[in-house]
Amino acid sequence: MVAGLVTFATLSYILFLQPTVMGAAGMDPAGVLFATCVASALACFLMALLANLPIGLAPAVGHNFFFAFTVCGVLGFTWQEALAANLIAGGVFLALSWTGAREAVLDAVPRGLRGGIAAGIGLLGALIGLEWGEIVVADPTTFVTLGDLSQPIALLAIFGLATTAVLYARGVPGAVLIGMGVTALVGWGASEVFALEPALVAAGELSAELPSPASTAFQLDFAGLFSRPATQWLSVLAIFLLLDLFDTIGSLLGLGRQAKLLDERGRLPGARGALAADAAGTVTGACLGTSTVTSYIESAAGIASGGRTGLTAVVVGLCFLASLFLAPLVEVVGAGVVVATDPTVVTRYPVLAPPLILVGAMMFSALRDVEWDDAVEGLPAFLTAVVIPLSFSITDGIAWGFIAHSLLTLVTRRRAPLLVHFLALLFVARYALLAI
Repeated sequence: MVAGLVTFATLSYILFLQPTVMGAAGMDPAGVLFATCVASALACFLMALLANLPIGLAPAVGHNFFFAFTVCGVLGFTWQEALAANLIAGGVFLALSWTGAREAVLDAVPRGLRGGIAAGIGLLGALIGLEWGEIVVADPTTFVTLGDLSQPIALLAIFGLATTAVLYARGVPGAVLIGMGVTALVGWGASEVFALEPALVAAGELSAELPSPASTAFQLDFAGLFSRPATQWLSVLAIFLLLDLFDTIGSLLGLGRQAKLLDERGRLPGARGALAADAAGTVTGACLGTSTVTSYIESAAGIASGGRTGLTAVVVGLCFLASLFLAPLVEVVGAGVVVATDPTVVTRYPVLAPPLILVGAMMFSALRDVEWDDAVEGLPAFLTAVVIPLSFSITDGIAWGFIAHSLLTLVTRRRAPLLVHFLALLFVARYALLAI
Protein backbone atom coordinates (compact mmCIF):
# COMPACT_ATOMS: atom_id res chain seq x y z
CA MET A 1 0.00 0.00 0.00
CA VAL A 2 2.88 2.37 0.76
CA ALA A 3 4.39 1.48 -2.62
CA GLY A 4 1.10 2.37 -4.29
CA LEU A 5 1.04 5.79 -2.65
CA VAL A 6 4.67 6.40 -3.67
CA THR A 7 3.95 5.34 -7.26
CA PHE A 8 0.94 7.64 -7.46
CA ALA A 9 2.96 10.54 -6.06
CA THR A 10 5.58 10.10 -8.80
CA LEU A 11 3.14 9.94 -11.72
CA SER A 12 0.27 12.15 -10.54
CA TYR A 13 1.72 15.18 -12.33
CA ILE A 14 -0.16 13.84 -15.36
CA LEU A 15 -3.40 14.99 -13.70
CA PHE A 16 -2.26 18.59 -14.17
CA LEU A 17 -0.57 18.20 -17.56
CA GLN A 18 -3.17 16.13 -19.38
CA PRO A 19 -6.15 18.55 -19.27
CA THR A 20 -3.93 21.43 -20.44
CA VAL A 21 -2.22 19.53 -23.27
CA MET A 22 -5.46 18.00 -24.54
CA GLY A 23 -7.14 21.37 -24.12
CA ALA A 24 -4.81 22.61 -26.86
CA ALA A 25 -6.76 20.32 -29.20
CA GLY A 26 -10.02 22.02 -28.23
CA MET A 27 -11.14 19.49 -25.61
CA ASP A 28 -12.85 20.43 -22.36
CA PRO A 29 -10.24 20.08 -19.54
CA ALA A 30 -12.86 18.87 -17.05
CA GLY A 31 -13.95 16.05 -19.35
CA VAL A 32 -10.31 15.13 -20.01
CA LEU A 33 -9.61 14.97 -16.28
CA PHE A 34 -12.59 12.68 -15.72
CA ALA A 35 -11.50 10.41 -18.57
CA THR A 36 -7.90 10.38 -17.32
CA CYS A 37 -8.85 9.39 -13.78
CA VAL A 38 -11.38 6.71 -14.72
CA ALA A 39 -9.39 5.13 -17.57
CA SER A 40 -6.21 5.10 -15.48
CA ALA A 41 -8.02 3.55 -12.50
CA LEU A 42 -9.57 0.82 -14.66
CA ALA A 43 -6.18 0.03 -16.24
CA CYS A 44 -4.56 -0.19 -12.79
CA PHE A 45 -7.26 -2.53 -11.50
CA LEU A 46 -6.87 -4.75 -14.57
CA MET A 47 -3.09 -4.73 -14.11
CA ALA A 48 -3.66 -6.17 -10.63
CA LEU A 49 -6.33 -8.65 -11.73
CA LEU A 50 -4.77 -9.96 -14.95
CA ALA A 51 -1.04 -9.69 -14.22
CA ASN A 52 -0.63 -9.14 -10.44
CA LEU A 53 2.12 -6.61 -11.13
CA PRO A 54 2.98 -3.45 -9.11
CA ILE A 55 2.67 -1.10 -12.08
CA GLY A 56 0.65 2.09 -12.36
CA LEU A 57 -0.85 3.26 -15.65
CA ALA A 58 -1.97 6.65 -16.95
CA PRO A 59 -2.01 8.66 -20.20
CA ALA A 60 1.54 8.83 -21.54
CA VAL A 61 3.46 12.08 -21.86
CA GLY A 62 4.45 12.24 -25.51
CA HIS A 63 1.38 10.43 -26.76
CA ASN A 64 -0.69 13.42 -25.66
CA PHE A 65 1.69 15.71 -27.61
CA PHE A 66 1.17 13.57 -30.70
CA PHE A 67 -2.59 13.70 -30.22
CA ALA A 68 -2.90 17.44 -29.56
CA PHE A 69 -0.07 19.08 -31.46
CA THR A 70 0.54 16.73 -34.39
CA VAL A 71 -2.74 14.97 -35.19
CA CYS A 72 -5.05 17.84 -34.26
CA GLY A 73 -2.59 20.70 -34.77
CA VAL A 74 -0.34 19.99 -37.75
CA LEU A 75 -2.58 17.47 -39.57
CA GLY A 76 -5.82 19.29 -38.80
CA PHE A 77 -7.84 16.35 -37.44
CA THR A 78 -10.67 17.18 -35.07
CA TRP A 79 -10.22 15.79 -31.59
CA GLN A 80 -13.23 13.56 -32.19
CA GLU A 81 -11.48 12.01 -35.21
CA ALA A 82 -8.26 11.62 -33.21
CA LEU A 83 -10.13 9.80 -30.45
CA ALA A 84 -11.59 7.44 -33.05
CA ALA A 85 -8.10 6.69 -34.41
CA ASN A 86 -6.78 6.11 -30.90
CA LEU A 87 -9.65 3.73 -30.14
CA ILE A 88 -8.86 1.65 -33.24
CA ALA A 89 -5.15 1.56 -32.37
CA GLY A 90 -6.01 0.50 -28.82
CA GLY A 91 -8.27 -2.26 -30.15
CA VAL A 92 -5.49 -3.55 -32.40
CA PHE A 93 -3.08 -3.46 -29.46
CA LEU A 94 -5.60 -5.40 -27.37
CA ALA A 95 -5.77 -8.08 -30.06
CA LEU A 96 -1.97 -8.19 -30.38
CA SER A 97 -1.56 -8.49 -26.60
CA TRP A 98 -2.88 -12.07 -26.69
CA THR A 99 -0.67 -13.22 -29.57
CA GLY A 100 3.01 -13.39 -30.40
CA ALA A 101 2.51 -10.74 -33.08
CA ARG A 102 3.30 -7.94 -30.63
CA GLU A 103 6.94 -9.03 -30.38
CA ALA A 104 7.13 -9.38 -34.17
CA VAL A 105 5.89 -5.80 -34.67
CA LEU A 106 8.24 -4.43 -32.02
CA ASP A 107 11.25 -6.33 -33.39
CA ALA A 108 10.48 -5.00 -36.87
CA VAL A 109 11.29 -1.45 -35.75
CA PRO A 110 15.06 -0.89 -35.49
CA ARG A 111 16.34 -0.14 -32.02
CA GLY A 112 17.98 3.07 -33.21
CA LEU A 113 14.69 4.40 -34.52
CA ARG A 114 12.98 3.55 -31.26
CA GLY A 115 15.59 5.57 -29.38
CA GLY A 116 15.31 8.46 -31.82
CA ILE A 117 11.52 8.56 -31.53
CA ALA A 118 11.58 8.61 -27.71
CA ALA A 119 14.28 11.27 -27.63
CA GLY A 120 12.52 13.39 -30.27
CA ILE A 121 9.27 13.32 -28.33
CA GLY A 122 11.19 14.29 -25.21
CA LEU A 123 12.80 17.23 -27.05
CA LEU A 124 9.39 18.34 -28.30
CA GLY A 125 8.02 18.27 -24.77
CA ALA A 126 11.02 20.20 -23.49
CA LEU A 127 10.61 22.80 -26.25
CA ILE A 128 6.94 23.23 -25.34
CA GLY A 129 7.90 23.59 -21.68
CA LEU A 130 10.56 26.19 -22.48
CA GLU A 131 8.01 28.14 -24.52
CA TRP A 132 5.33 27.85 -21.85
CA GLY A 133 7.80 29.29 -19.36
CA GLU A 134 8.97 32.02 -21.77
CA ILE A 135 12.53 30.78 -21.30
CA VAL A 136 12.76 30.66 -25.09
CA VAL A 137 10.67 32.84 -27.40
CA ALA A 138 10.14 33.32 -31.13
CA ASP A 139 12.62 35.48 -33.02
CA PRO A 140 12.25 36.76 -36.60
CA THR A 141 15.95 36.29 -37.36
CA THR A 142 17.00 33.13 -35.51
CA PHE A 143 13.49 31.64 -35.20
CA VAL A 144 13.98 31.00 -31.45
CA THR A 145 16.04 32.86 -28.88
CA LEU A 146 16.41 33.23 -25.13
CA GLY A 147 13.52 35.09 -23.56
CA ASP A 148 13.61 38.00 -21.16
CA LEU A 149 14.57 36.15 -17.99
CA SER A 150 13.74 39.15 -15.81
CA GLN A 151 10.01 38.77 -16.48
CA PRO A 152 7.80 37.12 -13.79
CA ILE A 153 6.71 34.18 -15.96
CA ALA A 154 10.29 33.23 -16.86
CA LEU A 155 11.50 33.72 -13.29
CA LEU A 156 8.77 31.45 -11.91
CA ALA A 157 9.46 28.76 -14.54
CA ILE A 158 13.20 28.85 -13.81
CA PHE A 159 12.54 28.65 -10.08
CA GLY A 160 10.23 25.67 -10.63
CA LEU A 161 12.75 23.94 -12.88
CA ALA A 162 15.56 24.41 -10.37
CA THR A 163 13.42 23.22 -7.46
CA THR A 164 12.15 20.14 -9.30
CA ALA A 165 15.61 19.27 -10.64
CA VAL A 166 17.15 19.42 -7.16
CA LEU A 167 14.42 17.20 -5.72
CA TYR A 168 14.75 14.75 -8.61
CA ALA A 169 18.55 14.64 -8.37
CA ARG A 170 18.31 13.85 -4.66
CA GLY A 171 15.93 10.99 -5.38
CA VAL A 172 12.91 12.47 -3.59
CA PRO A 173 9.77 10.40 -4.41
CA GLY A 174 7.18 12.57 -6.11
CA ALA A 175 9.78 15.20 -7.02
CA VAL A 176 7.79 16.43 -10.02
CA LEU A 177 4.54 16.75 -8.05
CA ILE A 178 6.25 18.46 -5.11
CA GLY A 179 8.04 20.83 -7.49
CA MET A 180 4.76 21.77 -9.12
CA GLY A 181 3.15 22.42 -5.75
CA VAL A 182 6.00 24.61 -4.53
CA THR A 183 6.08 26.51 -7.82
CA ALA A 184 2.33 27.12 -7.69
CA LEU A 185 2.52 28.40 -4.10
CA VAL A 186 5.43 30.71 -4.91
CA GLY A 187 3.64 31.99 -8.02
CA TRP A 188 0.48 32.68 -6.06
CA GLY A 189 2.42 34.39 -3.27
CA ALA A 190 4.40 36.56 -5.69
CA SER A 191 1.20 37.57 -7.47
CA GLU A 192 -0.37 38.65 -4.18
CA VAL A 193 2.69 40.45 -2.77
CA PHE A 194 3.61 42.32 -5.95
CA ALA A 195 0.02 42.69 -7.22
CA LEU A 196 0.98 41.11 -10.53
CA GLU A 197 -1.51 41.51 -13.35
CA PRO A 198 -2.22 39.04 -14.74
CA ALA A 199 -1.56 36.74 -11.77
CA LEU A 200 0.96 33.92 -12.30
CA VAL A 201 -1.35 31.49 -10.51
CA ALA A 202 -5.07 32.17 -10.34
CA ALA A 203 -6.75 31.99 -6.96
CA GLY A 204 -9.61 29.54 -6.75
CA GLU A 205 -11.92 27.85 -4.29
CA LEU A 206 -11.68 24.10 -3.68
CA SER A 207 -14.82 22.00 -3.66
CA ALA A 208 -15.88 18.38 -3.92
CA GLU A 209 -17.66 18.84 -7.23
CA LEU A 210 -16.90 16.05 -9.69
CA PRO A 211 -15.89 16.95 -13.26
CA SER A 212 -18.48 16.03 -15.88
CA PRO A 213 -17.58 13.61 -18.71
CA ALA A 214 -20.45 14.80 -20.90
CA SER A 215 -18.32 17.09 -23.07
CA THR A 216 -15.82 14.42 -24.18
CA ALA A 217 -17.33 10.97 -23.57
CA PHE A 218 -18.35 8.94 -26.64
CA GLN A 219 -17.70 11.79 -29.05
CA LEU A 220 -15.68 9.67 -31.50
CA ASP A 221 -16.03 10.57 -35.19
CA PHE A 222 -15.25 7.52 -37.34
CA ALA A 223 -16.96 8.97 -40.42
CA GLY A 224 -14.78 12.06 -40.34
CA LEU A 225 -11.66 9.97 -39.77
CA PHE A 226 -12.19 7.69 -42.76
CA SER A 227 -13.24 10.55 -45.02
CA ARG A 228 -9.64 11.75 -44.92
CA PRO A 229 -6.96 10.46 -47.34
CA ALA A 230 -5.98 6.88 -46.53
CA THR A 231 -2.32 7.83 -46.17
CA GLN A 232 -3.25 10.27 -43.40
CA TRP A 233 -5.37 8.07 -41.19
CA LEU A 234 -3.24 4.98 -41.80
CA SER A 235 -0.07 6.78 -40.72
CA VAL A 236 -1.83 8.18 -37.63
CA LEU A 237 -3.12 4.72 -36.67
CA ALA A 238 0.31 3.17 -37.21
CA ILE A 239 2.05 5.76 -35.05
CA PHE A 240 -0.50 5.53 -32.24
CA LEU A 241 0.04 1.75 -32.24
CA LEU A 242 3.84 1.87 -32.47
CA LEU A 243 4.18 4.45 -29.72
CA ASP A 244 2.04 2.32 -27.42
CA LEU A 245 4.10 -0.78 -28.21
CA PHE A 246 7.41 0.99 -27.57
CA ASP A 247 6.35 2.55 -24.29
CA THR A 248 4.52 -0.41 -22.83
CA ILE A 249 6.92 -3.23 -23.60
CA GLY A 250 9.97 -1.13 -22.76
CA SER A 251 8.47 -0.04 -19.44
CA LEU A 252 7.29 -3.53 -18.50
CA LEU A 253 10.67 -5.13 -19.15
CA GLY A 254 12.53 -2.38 -17.31
CA LEU A 255 10.23 -2.52 -14.29
CA GLY A 256 10.20 -6.32 -14.27
CA ARG A 257 14.00 -6.32 -14.26
CA GLN A 258 14.10 -3.89 -11.33
CA ALA A 259 11.58 -5.91 -9.34
CA LYS A 260 13.49 -9.13 -10.21
CA LEU A 261 10.35 -10.63 -11.69
CA LEU A 262 11.84 -11.73 -15.05
CA ASP A 263 12.25 -15.45 -15.67
CA GLU A 264 15.47 -17.16 -16.79
CA ARG A 265 14.71 -16.27 -20.43
CA GLY A 266 14.31 -12.59 -19.60
CA ARG A 267 10.53 -12.62 -19.98
CA LEU A 268 8.00 -11.11 -17.63
CA PRO A 269 5.39 -13.52 -16.18
CA GLY A 270 1.95 -12.06 -16.67
CA ALA A 271 3.09 -9.94 -19.62
CA ARG A 272 -0.01 -10.79 -21.66
CA GLY A 273 -2.30 -9.64 -18.89
CA ALA A 274 -0.24 -6.48 -18.43
CA LEU A 275 -0.46 -5.64 -22.13
CA ALA A 276 -4.19 -6.33 -22.11
CA ALA A 277 -4.64 -3.97 -19.13
CA ASP A 278 -2.69 -1.31 -20.99
CA ALA A 279 -4.77 -1.73 -24.15
CA ALA A 280 -8.05 -1.78 -22.22
CA GLY A 281 -7.06 1.50 -20.57
CA THR A 282 -6.40 3.04 -23.98
CA VAL A 283 -9.76 1.86 -25.35
CA THR A 284 -11.62 3.15 -22.28
CA GLY A 285 -9.72 6.43 -22.37
CA ALA A 286 -10.54 6.96 -26.05
CA CYS A 287 -14.22 6.34 -25.37
CA LEU A 288 -14.27 8.78 -22.44
CA GLY A 289 -11.97 11.42 -23.91
CA THR A 290 -8.23 11.07 -23.27
CA SER A 291 -5.11 9.87 -25.09
CA THR A 292 -3.20 6.59 -24.92
CA VAL A 293 -2.96 4.97 -21.48
CA THR A 294 0.28 3.10 -20.84
CA SER A 295 2.48 1.64 -18.11
CA TYR A 296 4.52 4.28 -16.30
CA ILE A 297 8.24 3.84 -15.73
CA GLU A 298 7.72 5.99 -12.60
CA SER A 299 6.35 2.79 -11.02
CA ALA A 300 10.03 2.07 -10.30
CA ALA A 301 9.71 4.32 -7.23
CA GLY A 302 6.95 2.11 -5.84
CA ILE A 303 8.92 -1.03 -6.60
CA ALA A 304 11.91 0.45 -4.78
CA SER A 305 9.56 1.03 -1.82
CA GLY A 306 8.69 -2.66 -1.68
CA GLY A 307 5.85 -3.09 -4.18
CA ARG A 308 5.81 -6.58 -5.68
CA THR A 309 2.16 -7.46 -6.31
CA GLY A 310 -0.99 -6.09 -7.88
CA LEU A 311 -2.05 -4.53 -4.58
CA THR A 312 0.30 -1.65 -5.44
CA ALA A 313 -1.59 -1.07 -8.70
CA VAL A 314 -4.94 -1.23 -6.87
CA VAL A 315 -3.85 1.57 -4.53
CA VAL A 316 -2.75 3.68 -7.51
CA GLY A 317 -6.15 3.13 -9.13
CA LEU A 318 -7.98 4.15 -5.96
CA CYS A 319 -5.87 7.31 -5.78
CA PHE A 320 -6.89 8.18 -9.34
CA LEU A 321 -10.56 7.82 -8.45
CA ALA A 322 -10.09 9.95 -5.33
CA SER A 323 -8.43 12.59 -7.52
CA LEU A 324 -11.78 13.27 -9.20
CA PHE A 325 -12.64 15.35 -6.16
CA LEU A 326 -9.57 17.56 -6.70
CA ALA A 327 -10.73 18.95 -10.03
CA PRO A 328 -10.81 22.59 -8.78
CA LEU A 329 -7.21 22.24 -7.54
CA VAL A 330 -6.14 20.87 -10.91
CA GLU A 331 -7.86 23.83 -12.58
CA VAL A 332 -6.02 26.34 -10.38
CA VAL A 333 -2.55 24.78 -10.75
CA GLY A 334 -2.99 24.19 -14.49
CA ALA A 335 -4.41 27.64 -15.20
CA GLY A 336 -2.52 29.62 -17.80
CA VAL A 337 -1.32 33.21 -17.76
CA VAL A 338 -2.78 35.22 -20.63
CA VAL A 339 -0.11 37.43 -22.13
CA ALA A 340 -0.83 40.16 -24.68
CA THR A 341 1.76 40.24 -27.45
CA ASP A 342 1.85 42.04 -30.75
CA PRO A 343 -0.26 41.09 -32.68
CA THR A 344 -1.76 38.12 -30.77
CA VAL A 345 -2.66 37.00 -27.28
CA VAL A 346 -0.94 33.86 -25.98
CA THR A 347 -1.29 31.71 -22.87
CA ARG A 348 1.73 30.61 -20.83
CA TYR A 349 1.92 27.91 -18.15
CA PRO A 350 4.89 28.62 -15.85
CA VAL A 351 3.82 25.98 -13.30
CA LEU A 352 3.53 23.22 -15.92
CA ALA A 353 6.68 24.18 -17.83
CA PRO A 354 9.22 22.57 -15.43
CA PRO A 355 7.66 19.07 -15.50
CA LEU A 356 7.68 19.08 -19.30
CA ILE A 357 11.35 20.06 -19.41
CA LEU A 358 12.33 17.45 -16.83
CA VAL A 359 10.33 14.65 -18.48
CA GLY A 360 11.96 15.63 -21.78
CA ALA A 361 15.37 15.11 -20.17
CA MET A 362 14.29 11.66 -18.94
CA MET A 363 13.10 10.64 -22.41
CA PHE A 364 16.28 11.93 -24.07
CA SER A 365 18.22 9.15 -22.36
CA ALA A 366 16.78 6.72 -24.93
CA LEU A 367 19.54 7.81 -27.32
CA ARG A 368 22.01 5.67 -25.39
CA ASP A 369 20.54 2.63 -27.19
CA VAL A 370 21.60 3.95 -30.62
CA GLU A 371 24.63 2.45 -32.39
CA TRP A 372 26.13 5.80 -33.40
CA ASP A 373 29.13 4.22 -35.16
CA ASP A 374 26.72 2.55 -37.62
CA ALA A 375 25.44 5.15 -40.09
CA VAL A 376 22.45 3.00 -41.04
CA GLU A 377 21.32 3.11 -37.40
CA GLY A 378 22.66 6.50 -36.31
CA LEU A 379 21.57 8.81 -39.14
CA PRO A 380 17.85 7.80 -39.10
CA ALA A 381 17.82 8.10 -35.30
CA PHE A 382 19.39 11.57 -35.51
CA LEU A 383 16.94 12.75 -38.18
CA THR A 384 13.99 11.45 -36.17
CA ALA A 385 15.15 13.09 -32.94
CA VAL A 386 15.75 16.53 -34.49
CA VAL A 387 12.90 16.69 -37.02
CA ILE A 388 10.23 15.98 -34.37
CA PRO A 389 10.86 19.18 -32.34
CA LEU A 390 11.96 21.37 -35.25
CA SER A 391 8.91 20.52 -37.38
CA PHE A 392 6.68 20.36 -34.28
CA SER A 393 5.38 17.09 -35.71
CA ILE A 394 5.95 13.58 -34.35
CA THR A 395 4.57 12.16 -37.60
CA ASP A 396 7.14 13.95 -39.75
CA GLY A 397 10.01 12.98 -37.48
CA ILE A 398 9.05 9.32 -37.60
CA ALA A 399 8.51 9.56 -41.36
CA TRP A 400 12.01 10.94 -41.95
CA GLY A 401 13.48 8.22 -39.76
CA PHE A 402 11.73 5.36 -41.54
CA ILE A 403 12.44 6.75 -45.00
CA ALA A 404 16.12 7.25 -44.16
CA HIS A 405 16.47 3.77 -42.66
CA SER A 406 14.76 2.14 -45.62
CA LEU A 407 16.94 4.03 -48.10
CA LEU A 408 20.21 3.33 -46.30
CA THR A 409 19.52 -0.39 -45.91
CA LEU A 410 18.72 -0.66 -49.62
CA VAL A 411 21.86 1.13 -50.81
CA THR A 412 24.08 -0.82 -48.40
CA ARG A 413 22.33 -4.10 -49.29
CA ARG A 414 21.42 -4.81 -45.71
CA ARG A 415 18.25 -6.49 -44.62
CA ALA A 416 15.45 -4.54 -43.05
CA PRO A 417 12.03 -5.80 -41.93
CA LEU A 418 9.27 -5.43 -44.51
CA LEU A 419 7.36 -3.22 -42.06
CA VAL A 420 10.11 -0.58 -42.29
CA HIS A 421 9.93 -0.47 -46.10
CA PHE A 422 6.11 -0.52 -46.05
CA LEU A 423 5.88 2.43 -43.66
CA ALA A 424 8.58 4.28 -45.60
CA LEU A 425 6.54 3.88 -48.81
CA LEU A 426 3.42 5.02 -46.96
CA PHE A 427 5.18 8.17 -45.76
CA VAL A 428 6.66 8.87 -49.21
CA ALA A 429 3.16 8.55 -50.72
CA ARG A 430 1.84 10.96 -48.11
CA TYR A 431 4.47 13.57 -48.98
CA ALA A 432 3.81 13.06 -52.68
CA LEU A 433 0.09 13.70 -52.20
CA LEU A 434 0.85 16.81 -50.13
CA ALA A 435 3.03 18.14 -52.95
CA ILE A 436 0.29 17.78 -55.55
